[in-house]
Amino acid sequence: MKKPAILLLENGHHFKGFSLGAIGTSGGEVCFNTSMTGYQEILTDPSYCGQIITMTSPHIGNYGVNPDDTESHKIQARGFIVREASPIHSNYRATQSLDDYLTESGVVGIAEIDTRQLTRIIRDEGAMNGIISSDDLNLTSLAKKLTHVPSMTGQDLVQEVTCQESWTWPSQKLDHRYRVVALDLGIKHNIIRQLVENDCEVIIVPATTLAEEILALNPHGILLSNGPGDPEPVDYAINTVKSLLDKKPIFGICLGHQILALAQGASTYKLKFGHRGGNHPVRNQRSGKVEITSQNHGFAVEPSSLPDHIEVTHINLNDNTLEGMRCKSIPAFSVQYHPEASPGPHDSRYLFKEFIEMMDIHAKKN
Repeated sequence: MKKPAILLLENGHHFKGFSLGAIGTSGGEVCFNTSMTGYQEILTDPSYCGQIITMTSPHIGNYGVNPDDTESHKIQARGFIVREASPIHSNYRATQSLDDYLTESGVVGIAEIDTRQLTRIIRDEGAMNGIISSDDLNLTSLAKKLTHVPSMTGQDLVQEVTCQESWTWPSQKLDHRYRVVALDLGIKHNIIRQLVENDCEVIIVPATTLAEEILALNPHGILLSNGPGDPEPVDYAINTVKSLLDKKPIFGICLGHQILALAQGASTYKLKFGHRGGNHPVRNQRSGKVEITSQNHGFAVEPSSLPDHIEVTHINLNDNTLEGMRCKSIPAFSVQYHPEASPGPHDSRYLFKEFIEMMDIHAKKN
């Protein structure tokens, strides 16, 4: 029997639906993702820590979930919102249903609400906090609980998702051509897989790791990973990157892109409702080609704040926001979107090759 559930937004709008996943109450920033598929990868992406995800695709869950498609060790989202959750799943790789997966993980969701209306509210008014509950349907009580949900701005969520100690991604190959140290700001597994496929040994280190500790591992290059939330409070990682500049080649992705920019004196700002989905067009300023990209971020780098030694390499064609940059005098570059694309298109995987080439050039010079 379906159990009623309710979603309350901080602007007072509320939606009545039915429970999906665990029974309980959960709050966070409500955002929307326009991907047609990939809900398991989205749920387990550490960049969604602190957020409640709304899927704009109306039918979610029909192919179930499996242990191979996770992007981290658990579901990272605070909640899940869908129009229709499929009551059955059918796929030869599936091991359980979406509903069971959410329940097992203790994640509260809501189904059978008007996600089109919800998405329009977020687009018009901006991303905002909300609360989902299937055990407290009293709006007055929920409104009081919602006031205790912290704002995304100013919150350091990296501490919730980074690893606690260094580890090396397991590989069948004993000897790799390159060694990459990945600063774990909330890294997705497919970023690591892409590096391994390019003959890299990947050592993942906590976000608080000092520059001298990273350099002591003698890497050919350093990756600044994706991660959740506001980059400005992550001052420890910013200071680390400042000390790493011009020491080794650096490749930043998503939050790593923002951290690289902040380390060089640029500034960031919060987008109205963010970029989340697998269909965002980005123009490569060097080649003129348009890439369809996978994105998940609520903050962006302010282009006018970039110092003169940084070149803008990629622009978002939906809103002209900064999507990529490269340092002219030192080996460092970054993109705001996800070239590993899990889920999403593979148009941008050439960036891993560019990182390899940058490590090769730097190794020959030194």
